[in-house]
Amino acid sequence: MRITLATVALFATVSSPALAATKQYGALAINASGSQIATIEAADGGRPKITLRATNTGKILSTIDPCATCSYSGLTFSGDGTLAFLARNRTAGGVMLQVVRPGAAPQLVAMISGIAQTPRFSPDGKRIALLVTIGAAKEAGAAQAGVRQVGEIGEKNDEQRLAVFDLGLGPSAAAVVKPLSPAGRYIYEYDWTPDSRGFVVTSALGNGDANWWVATLDAVDAQTGAVRQIAKPATQLNFPRVSPDGKMVAYIGGLMSDFGAVGGDVWTVPIDGGPPVNITAGAKATATSLDWTMGGLRAVVLKGDQAQIASVSPTSGFSAARFSRPASFGAGDGRAVFSADGKRVATVVQDFTTAPAIYAGNVEKPRQITHDNDNSAPIVAVRSINWQNEGYDVQGWLLAPLNADPAKKAPMITVVHGGPSSASTPNFMERGTNADLIAAGYYLFYPNPRGSFGQGEAFVQANRRDFGGGDLRDILTGIDAVEKVAPVDDARLGMMGGSYGGFMSMWANTQTNRFKAIVAGAGLSNWISYYGTNGIDQWMLPFFGKTLYEDYDAYKAPSAIYFMKTAKTPTFIYVGERDIEVPPTQSVEYWHALKDMGVPTSLVIYAEEGHGIRSPANAADLRKRTIGWFDKYLAAGK
Repeated sequence: MRITLATVALFATVSSPALAATKQYGALAINASGSQIATIEAADGGRPKITLRATNTGKILSTIDPCATCSYSGLTFSGDGTLAFLARNRTAGGVMLQVVRPGAAPQLVAMISGIAQTPRFSPDGKRIALLVTIGAAKEAGAAQAGVRQVGEIGEKNDEQRLAVFDLGLGPSAAAVVKPLSPAGRYIYEYDWTPDSRGFVVTSALGNGDANWWVATLDAVDAQTGAVRQIAKPATQLNFPRVSPDGKMVAYIGGLMSDFGAVGGDVWTVPIDGGPPVNITAGAKATATSLDWTMGGLRAVVLKGDQAQIASVSPTSGFSAARFSRPASFGAGDGRAVFSADGKRVATVVQDFTTAPAIYAGNVEKPRQITHDNDNSAPIVAVRSINWQNEGYDVQGWLLAPLNADPAKKAPMITVVHGGPSSASTPNFMERGTNADLIAAGYYLFYPNPRGSFGQGEAFVQANRRDFGGGDLRDILTGIDAVEKVAPVDDARLGMMGGSYGGFMSMWANTQTNRFKAIVAGAGLSNWISYYGTNGIDQWMLPFFGKTLYEDYDAYKAPSAIYFMKTAKTPTFIYVGERDIEVPPTQSVEYWHALKDMGVPTSLVIYAEEGHGIRSPANAADLRKRTIGWFDKYLAAGK
């Protein structure tokens, strides 16, 4: 179930031009030598442009902006320093694949009628590959707004396929896009083989939104498009990466909620096929991105409250952290990008009180090279909270208003992340619903209960077939831990969350009366009706073990709708009209039950939205309603 963000930010934030002072660094890439980086960034609140910087100093070397009506994405370097990028023209439609050779003007390689992502140069530099969806009916990803369900449904799906372009051809010859990979197969990720003659991909047949959970690791011939299965892992998999000698493939495998919610152990398998081997088994940490450099495997790891850059040994697992921060790391192709030899790294670092900055340099000790946001002042005080429950070590984040009176009891809202396989990690707080709640005097608690990343794969697996059980007990015990160290008023506790966090908010209302106000976004109230109506039903099999029709009781057990007589907490509910991950019927069912039980409730279904509220107008309305709901029942100002 999709929500990979650390908080409900996707559901409940909106940008305001008056507040957009913090510079963001998007699609970060590094060249092979590690001497240059490229990002997408805006100067002084203007339109984002491609920016080239020197890695050592952060000095801006040049900007690239060939299309005044385009947005940019997919930055990637070739071995000789050529930069490729995608330019999407939302006015005229379509996506342009362009390259910029050192000292030259941008050159058009291909025009895609549809959507595209993830360009990558072949190791020999002669070709470039791209994932394309010709004539896309919707944006890529199940979290995006779905198409209208009319006519004969389920017979036609968007297909994301590999396409390859010869860089020796001019733009006129490259105008026709001919996908390489076969029709009927959705390609999620890929990596070139070192000889430039093929690819390793993760792919599945049929509906790409629904079938990632049954994806296989495959080889694709770069000339014919022929597909050969390498392995069918028992876990979900992300970040397939081929070894420099072309003999092995590494990937991150584990229990994951959806494509893009990356977390697990590092596995390897021979490229010719064979049983995958878990080379980090038993680690009390979670790999969240992966790269295979000439200097060996490099991973970004979440370990407790620390984001870390580590090497990975095929025999001894994760190395001691090379770089560690209680922060979030981000880059265009993973959470960090590395030079070809693996000795240099670049990543965007931020936390709750420190605005984004690029760190780059030696992998052992990258340093801050951008200072555009140095004057961005924090609005919260932060503390990492650690506690134990039922034999598990659990961690979460407590955010308090700056200059909060330690002698005055304050209300607190527990923010439950989506997933369930995900984690709340630090991101700079300056605007949006959560920032407004802090400004109004609320404390915020972001727990990472069992099922979350950061404590190892066994911890992630611990809530299989136990949704709303051990994870809820971890959260309640975490609130107890917070109340021992902070002036939180136990009589004024609230809860909110989106997706899995929405389910937990709905479920908690039937299991405890400890919360006095709840906000549930895109939540599940009835796993039985949900199974037959959502657009991504395959995601439940790794978590429940069987289909609904084989194990009815397992799906009934965590369904709030069967326990509504015990629900007493006033609840505001919201959802997108075209949400295929958690259809609006789940919210309607829950709202109807609360109405019948006489519990104060309100439901808003936002038009044209998917699994997340993206329209600025809708997000502004949601923020106002959320704060108003908590103010009504928790009275932050008292």
